[in-house]
Amino acid sequence: MGSVYRARDMHFSNAVKLVAVKEMINQTHDPSLRKTMLTNFEREANILVSLNHPSIPKIYDFFEVNERYYLVLEFIDGKDLEAYLRDLKGFIPEEQIINWAIEMCDVLEFLHSHKPEPIIFRDVKPSNLMVNRNDHIILIDFGIAKVFKVGQKGTMIGTEGYAPPEQYRGEASPTVDIYALGATLHHLITKKDPRIEAPFTFSERPIRQFNPSISSELESVINTALAYNSKDRYPTAAAMKEALLAVAGRKGLSVASNRVSAQISLMPESDIVPVWTFECEDEIRATPLIDSGLAYIGVYDNNMYALDATTGDFRWKFATEGGIVCQPVIADGKLIFGSEDGHVYAIGTRNGKEAWKVSTGGPVRSSGRIAEGHLFIGSDDGYLYAVNLSTNKISWRVETQDAIRSTPFITDDFIYFGSESGELTCCDFRGAVKFRFTAKRAITSSPLVTNGRVFFGSVDSTFYSVDAKTGWTIWRFRMGKGSVSSPCSADGLLFFGSADGNIYCVDGGNGREVWRYKTDHQVSGSPVIYRDNLICGSADGILYCLEFRTGRMRWKYPTRGPITGTPIVYNDVIYFGSVDHTLYALPV
Repeated sequence: MGSVYRARDMHFSNAVKLVAVKEMINQTHDPSLRKTMLTNFEREANILVSLNHPSIPKIYDFFEVNERYYLVLEFIDGKDLEAYLRDLKGFIPEEQIINWAIEMCDVLEFLHSHKPEPIIFRDVKPSNLMVNRNDHIILIDFGIAKVFKVGQKGTMIGTEGYAPPEQYRGEASPTVDIYALGATLHHLITKKDPRIEAPFTFSERPIRQFNPSISSELESVINTALAYNSKDRYPTAAAMKEALLAVAGRKGLSVASNRVSAQISLMPESDIVPVWTFECEDEIRATPLIDSGLAYIGVYDNNMYALDATTGDFRWKFATEGGIVCQPVIADGKLIFGSEDGHVYAIGTRNGKEAWKVSTGGPVRSSGRIAEGHLFIGSDDGYLYAVNLSTNKISWRVETQDAIRSTPFITDDFIYFGSESGELTCCDFRGAVKFRFTAKRAITSSPLVTNGRVFFGSVDSTFYSVDAKTGWTIWRFRMGKGSVSSPCSADGLLFFGSADGNIYCVDGGNGREVWRYKTDHQVSGSPVIYRDNLICGSADGILYCLEFRTGRMRWKYPTRGPITGTPIVYNDVIYFGSVDHTLYALPV
C-alpha cells in the first residue's frame, strides 16, 4: 500500500524535529478497493488526532498530493517487535515480557475506554508494536482500528493467526484485542509464528514446552487471553493487567508502572503550583518577553499575545499571516518581531496596533537585536537585515548561503550570527564581513560572545569556541548528537542542551566537561541561569531546575508537550511556553 519515511519538519527553526511520513499509494484500478483503502487511511488520521497517550504516536498533519495520501506522525526511534524477534538470539526474559505486556494492556485499556465510543484496534501483532529507545511499547498502524458500537458487525479484517474466531465473523469487541495480545505474547515467548500454524491451535503449542524459563503463572495468564470463547477471556485489558501484576508480585519481578500515571505523578514530585497559566490556540515554541508589567509571547496560531505578567490576564493579540517562533524586542514603545509570513512587524506595546512592517524574502524565525538605532534580524532568505528604526527601512543586508534562524549577538564593534549552511558570520555595523567560520552542518544555535571568544553549537554534533576577532578555532567539544540550543554562561562555565538528551556544563576556558544531566528526550530548548539555578526545558515536556555548579536536580515541572524556547525569569517568576499550547508562570 505504501511506505513510511523518516523526515525532518522544517517548520521548526529551534528544534531538530524528526517525523514519520506515512504514504499510501492508491494504484489499484478497482473503485471499490480504492474507496476502502482511502477510507481506512482517513480513519487512521481521524482516530489518531483524537488520542493522547504515551504509547500512541501523535499525528501532526494529513494531506493528499496527486492521489497519494500522507500522514505526518511522531517519529518513533526504535524497531517493531517482529524485527526485534527476528534479530534476537535466544529468548526474551520473562521480566521484559511482563513489562511490555503491562504497557500493551495500558494502551488497550485507554482505547477501550475512549469516549464517546470505545476504539477496537483489531490488529494487535508484533509488527504493529514498536519498542522505542527507552524500551517502551508504542502501538502503530491504526489503519483498521474501529469505533465500537454494541451489536454492530463489519467486514472480516485483521491478521490470520492473531485474530480470534469471532473476528472472522466480522464481530469486533474489546475481547478481540485481548486475544490478539495473547497471541502476540505467545509468539514473542515461543518464537512460533501463528501465521504459519492452523488457526486457534495455541493449546497444541504449550508455551513452556518451547520456553521452559517462563513461569507457569505467566503461561496461565496468556492461555486465558487465548480462550476460544470470548466469554472465557479477561473481560477487560485492565483485568489482564491486574493478572500480570500479580504474576510479577509472586515472582518478585521489577515491573514498570503505568506510564500515564508516572507522568501525572511528576506534578506532586515537583510540588510547584503555577502562579498562572494561559492557553493559546496552537503550539508555543517561542521565548517570551517581559516588560513593563506585560508578558509578550508569539504562537503558532499566527498571533502575538500580550498578557498581564502578574495575573496572566489577556490584554490583546496581534494577528500575522504565519506562525511566530521568535522572541520580540522593544524599541521606542514598539514591540518588534518577525513572522513566518516573511515580514518584520512593529506594533504598539500597549494596544497591539501596527506601526510599520518590513518585508523579507522568506519566513522570519530569527529573533532580532537592537543597536546603533537599527534592528538586526535574520530571515530564511539567507540575509541578515539591518532595519533603520528612524526611517523603518532596510539600511543594508548581509548574504549567507542559507536561512538565518539564530539570534545575532552584538558587541561594541561587531555582529555575530549563524546560518543553516553552517556559517558563523562576523560583520561590522556597516554590513562589511570580517570573517566567516564554517561548521560541517547548520548553526541554528545563537552565539554567545564573552572574554574575546564566540561560543555556539552546531547540528554537526560539535560545540565550538572560536576567537571573536579572527574566527580561529580555540577548542571543540563533541556531543552525542547535534545542538540547536543557545548557550549561556556563569562563573566561567558554559551551559547548553543537545539532541542527545543531555544538558551540558563545560569549562569555557578549555572545553572540558564539568557535568552533564540526562533528560528523557532531546534538549532543543536553551538554558538560563538565575542565581545559582540553571533552568532549561526539554522535548520530554519537563522544565528542569538544576544547581548550576554540580548539575544536581532541584526540581522539575512537567507540561504536556515539548519545551523548545528559553525560560525567562523576572521578579522571581519563571515564564516559559510549551508545545501543549500553554504559557506558564512558575515561582522560582
